[in-house]
Amino acid sequence: MTLEEIKAAIDAGQTVHWANTGYRVHKDRLGQYLITFEPNGSTIGLTDRSGLRLNGDEAEFFIAESEEGDENTQDSHLRPDGQGRGSAFGGEVAQSLRRQR
Repeated sequence: MTLEEIKAAIDAGQTVHWANTGYRVHKDRLGQYLITFEPNGSTIGLTDRSGLRLNGDEAEFFIAESEEGDENTQDSHLRPDGQGRGSAFGGEVAQSLRRQR
């Protein structure tokens, strides 16, 4: 997803994730777009300080599946391409937030 697509999805009320479902992209009350690692609350900006370059590869951002799926399975931690970056055995997230560029 491009930066514009991510922002549009967030503004439309869709849930966007980065890398796996442990990382949620959201907009705070100040209008900043952020990436938060849900299990511990660690947060970085969606972009670098220029606001132009994503803190992550475009291919790693995705819109969440419907709420009807079983979120407790390891599959819920997979990216749409089936790669489980940041997932360890049992679906636990093993990788911390990527360093800010």
